[in-house]
Amino acid sequence: MEKSLPTSFCASGPLGETKSSEQVLSLVKQLPLEQQEEILHFLLLQPWASWLNLTYDAPEKARLAATKRGQNWDAMTEDEREAFIDDLVHEA
Repeated sequence: MEKSLPTSFCASGPLGETKSSEQVLSLVKQLPLEQQEEILHFLLLQPWASWLNLTYDAPEKARLAATKRGQNWDAMTEDEREAFIDDLVHEA
């Protein structure tokens, strides 16, 4: 079920023009903390499919990357895993 924004928050002006992300953030910062919390709650309840996919796929992708480089992900310590991921991120 899709949640709607709190009624006290509107991302479009009186003529229906759209706002940039920066403009929306500026408006949110002007709201009282209680209303900012409502918006945070709304955002936290949204489906974050790309995050979920990353979360579910990451271990298998890490194993595959390690295997391709002659390493065993499951045998690595946490420090070794962090170093391995750091090396992957900085590969040319």
